[in-house]
Amino acid sequence: MALHPLEPLSAAEIAAAASIVREKTGRGPSARFIFIELQEPEKPVVTQFEPGATWDRRAFALVRDTASHETYEGVVSLTSGDLVSWDHIADVQPPISVEEFDLSEDLVRKDPQWQAAMRLRGVEDFESCMIDKWSSGYTGPGDEPTRRLARLLTFVRRGEYDNGYAHPVEGLIVTIDMDTWTVIDVADHGVVPLPPKDGNYEFPLNSTDNSYPRIDAQREPMKPIEITQPQGSSVELDGHSLAWGPWRLQVGYTPREGVVLHDVRYDDHGRLRPILYRGSIAEMYVPYGDPAPTHWNKNVFDEGEYGLGVLANSLELGCDCVGEILYLDAVVNDQEGGAITIPNGICIHEEDAGIGWKHTEYRDGRGEVRRNRRLVISFFVTVGNYDYGFYWNLHLDGSIELEVKLTGIITTGAVLPGSVAPGDQPGYGTLVAPELYGPHHQHFFSVRLDMQVDGQRNSIDELNSAAVEAGPANPWGSAWKVSRTRLRSSAADGARAASPSTGRSWLVTSSDTVNGLGGRPGYMIEPGSAAPFFAQPGSQQHSRGAFAFQQLWVTGFDPRERYAAGDYIAQQPSDVGLSQYVLADKPLEDADIVCWYTVGVHHIVRPEDWPVMPVVRAGFHLKPVGFFDGNPMLDLPPEPMGDHCAHHG
Repeated sequence: MALHPLEPLSAAEIAAAASIVREKTGRGPSARFIFIELQEPEKPVVTQFEPGATWDRRAFALVRDTASHETYEGVVSLTSGDLVSWDHIADVQPPISVEEFDLSEDLVRKDPQWQAAMRLRGVEDFESCMIDKWSSGYTGPGDEPTRRLARLLTFVRRGEYDNGYAHPVEGLIVTIDMDTWTVIDVADHGVVPLPPKDGNYEFPLNSTDNSYPRIDAQREPMKPIEITQPQGSSVELDGHSLAWGPWRLQVGYTPREGVVLHDVRYDDHGRLRPILYRGSIAEMYVPYGDPAPTHWNKNVFDEGEYGLGVLANSLELGCDCVGEILYLDAVVNDQEGGAITIPNGICIHEEDAGIGWKHTEYRDGRGEVRRNRRLVISFFVTVGNYDYGFYWNLHLDGSIELEVKLTGIITTGAVLPGSVAPGDQPGYGTLVAPELYGPHHQHFFSVRLDMQVDGQRNSIDELNSAAVEAGPANPWGSAWKVSRTRLRSSAADGARAASPSTGRSWLVTSSDTVNGLGGRPGYMIEPGSAAPFFAQPGSQQHSRGAFAFQQLWVTGFDPRERYAAGDYIAQQPSDVGLSQYVLADKPLEDADIVCWYTVGVHHIVRPEDWPVMPVVRAGFHLKPVGFFDGNPMLDLPPEPMGDHCAHHG
């Protein structure tokens, strides 16, 4: 039995779950296991758990049967070996598996129509072609989820390790059915020559005369920065149960979401106080703003159509995290139901976080300073061309930060030679090399925060600041106030827009406890990165990506509502997620509430993004407000003086 009810499934448990499903349902080789993950128990099992307790350990299996063209959800008891439930989910498509991605490349390369299109572009070496797998989107009634579709784009490599994104095959789109493994359509919108320059970024590959930009030599290395912890890490791990300083939590992992933070608590001078029951990435949406035939249909839900957890990197090289690192393996499944272990898929380490608090008394020169630290729990995924790092940062001051790092390679398009005048740009993108451009696009990340501020009964207020009208109440013209508006029902109040002009934020407070000043302990959702969504009504981007139009959504807790765009967004014509969840009209006052924050990145491509993109950072904060009776870092001892604190003149 696992050490804790929220311990992720082991490799043996994944294999056992698949075996039970096959045995009890009679499903044969046509059954593809898309995801196998922990079926999380009800909240009381977790919140009342004591070491040594027993519970029914269950697994959830998402299965696509390619013979019957049907999708099933199954729950099995790993404790008893029984099939608890087996449900046919009609008219949906589950995410695309890694194996389906891999097989689709060979399918396309063997297609005569595609080969003919490549010959028109002077390409005879089909093995040099790189096939990028894109979810189909929803372009019309022919895309309804009765067929299992993907749309694929082509790039050409000029060597084994060449960056194929330097040579996009503009205007060529292949549609396939992954149930039947057939090519349905090869759409060719006309030949555009392959951009002439290479775009390699690994030395010495990018030192050729044909590279853009041309880099002839690497710069001289800088003096090293060494991060050492001679006494080891302050992190304590017992399975996936984690303790660090005042923080206690469970580190979870699913093949769809990746890292999940469970039952996050803070030790407040002996009181272990709950803050967050479950924190996870609930969707990742990337719509493009280019109407060209190759690009207009790019609106991918990287989590709901692929799965982040299955695409995680192994961090064995040790360059993604530095210092005294603790790793956890990430265990997911293949489509046969076997386990795949991603070694060191989860990185856990602590970092110096700068000054925590400081004051110098200028009258006599006395000074006190304390340094903050943060615990970092992270994972990195590669989704085709892009790479994304997700970092949960827990600080000693009780704040929680979610930071997303975007890097990798932009998806590219080709322009006809001479079609863009010198100094000009294509209408919907930016030239990054001769005849090569990056289409403008956006990234929206929904972060699901199942709050438990001092317990399951919480309320939420929206805070807005405004100047007080000039007059007797504001005689000097400098006064401003903060207004608090209680959000009471999900249907009426559950969709909230950003408002930088009023400094808008949201405060989740306890309904059951009182702080030392008689107020309600709370945690503020302090907005970070946001972006306006420009899709027009009637477009599939507008219809399917509804969550991206609001910076915050608030719903009443429902264990089936885990994903911002719904359980099944692939090939759906409209949103089946948050815009529908709020219609349940659940109470948001003195209730078990879930907040969904939208992190937005507005990517106007620039030449510096080529051939590999410098990291872009985005995120937001959860910050204690009245949760503590004063600065929670007052009891920090001074850091010992050493070289890291000394002045070297």
